[in-house]
Amino acid sequence: MAQDFERHIARATNAATLFTSNSDDAVISIRIANITAGSVTADCYITLASESHANNYYLIKGITIPTGSSVELIDGASRFVVQSGDALKVASNTSAALDVWVSVVDAIS
Repeated sequence: MAQDFERHIARATNAATLFTSNSDDAVISIRIANITAGSVTADCYITLASESHANNYYLIKGITIPTGSSVELIDGASRFVVQSGDALKVASNTSAALDVWVSVVDAIS
């Protein structure tokens, strides 16, 4: 069966939702780039749809990204699965400071 690859792009501010899963999806890449003239602190986390309370499950918390740099949160062949309704979010300490690119395999089986 063919896989449906998708991308989600955002200029992150405070708690920007990058995407909300509409099925069981595999996140295969998250690249966060600092586009400002100063260092930026960033968080990347998931809020699960299956929980009645809004816990944040961090992939990374409080990372400092220097000017002109980026960070890849998923190395090599690593992947993680999100389920329908789960939301992937990024926050920074500076408004409109981060460009974020997420690659996803939609509707994995």
